[in-house]
Amino acid sequence: MLAVRVPFVRLAVDHEPAVTTAIRRVLRSGRFILGPEVEAFEAEFAQRLGVPHAMGVASGTDAITLALRAVGVRPGDRVLTSAFSTGYTALAIRRAGALPIFGDVEPGSLCLAPEAVAAALERDPAPAAIVPVHLYGHAGAGWQAILECAARRGIPVIEDACQAHGAAFRGRPLGSFGRAAAFSFYPTKNLGALGDGGLVATDDPEVAERLHSLRVGGQARRDEHVRSGWNSRLDELQAAVLRARLPGLDAANRARRRIAAGYREDLAGLPLSFIDPGPEVASAAHLAVAQVAAGRSARAALRRHLAGAGVATLVHFPRILPAQPAFRILPDPETVFPVAAAAARSVVSLPLRPDLDSGQVAAVTGAVRSFFAARRVSE
Repeated sequence: MLAVRVPFVRLAVDHEPAVTTAIRRVLRSGRFILGPEVEAFEAEFAQRLGVPHAMGVASGTDAITLALRAVGVRPGDRVLTSAFSTGYTALAIRRAGALPIFGDVEPGSLCLAPEAVAAALERDPAPAAIVPVHLYGHAGAGWQAILECAARRGIPVIEDACQAHGAAFRGRPLGSFGRAAAFSFYPTKNLGALGDGGLVATDDPEVAERLHSLRVGGQARRDEHVRSGWNSRLDELQAAVLRARLPGLDAANRARRRIAAGYREDLAGLPLSFIDPGPEVASAAHLAVAQVAAGRSARAALRRHLAGAGVATLVHFPRILPAQPAFRILPDPETVFPVAAAAARSVVSLPLRPDLDSGQVAAVTGAVRSFFAARRVSE
């Protein structure tokens, strides 16, 4: 039996008195959909971001879709996003009736490259909106350039901040820059619920008004549907849980950043490099992601070695979006998006949870080091 096991996620709730109290409060209230807990959480989350409006919805995917609809994206429009992300980013664009088009990513951050945005905006037709992904909990080094490029053309930016709770760029919270921003509260996120949940943040009152309507079937008031909307509502139980956990977000993010920094320091000099968003970015450290220099075969061997040592890993993400069957329109997308394609072949995510202790972190770094030491001997 292995001395140390390091699971990638640990979601069991052993002892969270604030969460238990919050759940009991909702059960006693008899209110379960869009009640006082949702309203309070929306206000508290908006205050953290420094924006006036936040609307709880059913998931992060819904948050992107509804935000696109709220800023005026129509069926048949083109929406630009990153070639390297979870499939749900592009699926959300599709659900808004739009066609996702893709741009390559920066080598350092693996976030949407400003050069790709500039090129897309010069094409005809230009995209109706841009959905940059704050991948792994951070913006890219070119984030400001993307915003400026979009502003010059009057094109709305919808931040996919689903992995970026508590992250910042130049001291300003991510999620407060675009026309709107989408957050996910899936249980594995830095701020996770006990089920699905999402939120759209915006400083635009007209966008907020449309979002309030869209999430309840397009109603302006009860039984009066003025637009085609969704049934996408954050429930009271999840809002109460999120309220209970929100005060601990900053401390948990600090622990994540400390562990991620320890990985970078302890594994320096090995043939793998950690994703680096640049000095202007305060990452939420949602994931600790490294690129293995020798690509897929070396990554697969590393993951087998770590699994044998009791260390779980994942790959975020093994295939670029333009190569997914649901979105593929190009015959050879890997050549069109070379940086994203190289990332898909090489990235590996190490365990990164705020509750990891020093022994578990040492087990991870020790297992990684032993793998590369064995490879050097065999070469």
